[in-house]
Amino acid sequence: MTHSEKARRSSGKRERLAAAAAKVLHEQGVEQTTLADIARAADVPVGNVYYYFKTKNELVEAAIAAHAQNLRAVIGELDALPTPQDRLKALLNGWVEQRELTARYGCPTGTLASELDKRADGLDQAIAEVMQILIDWAAHQFQAMGRDDSRELALALVAAYQGISLLTNTLRDPELMTAEGRRLERWIDSLT
Repeated sequence: MTHSEKARRSSGKRERLAAAAAKVLHEQGVEQTTLADIARAADVPVGNVYYYFKTKNELVEAAIAAHAQNLRAVIGELDALPTPQDRLKALLNGWVEQRELTARYGCPTGTLASELDKRADGLDQAIAEVMQILIDWAAHQFQAMGRDDSRELALALVAAYQGISLLTNTLRDPELMTAEGRRLERWIDSLT
């Protein structure tokens, strides 16, 4: 096996571990998750985890990076839509499509942010940066709609989503997310 083949396989395992970490941390929480849980989800021998990540915090950082990468990919797809209203509504539709997952575990980024905020290791700032990517993108959409209050509108949109995610999860009622998605679509239409 050549050096480039080894590097590519190594990169693949690292990415699988990061993606598995994001999924397992969402489902179980940081404190309840072990490196063995993540290794199992990534189908990687637990001993190999230490080759890529020396500590659980490094795996949490990789999960945060995976959240950022996923968000950027979603934004890339949304940016292909013709109008800012279409992009914002497609974002809402994506959230609504995830309503069953949200009812069971909450928002992947929001629940991780809430959990990391209780720790003193600085990882709360890393997840806050991911949330900021979404806020900045939404603000840009509202600005493209000609709104001078684009930042406030972006914060209201993300706050509404985080709030309904919490209620959807707490009450285990995915239809709350559906109803809020419809309400937010009407709200976006009212802003033009």
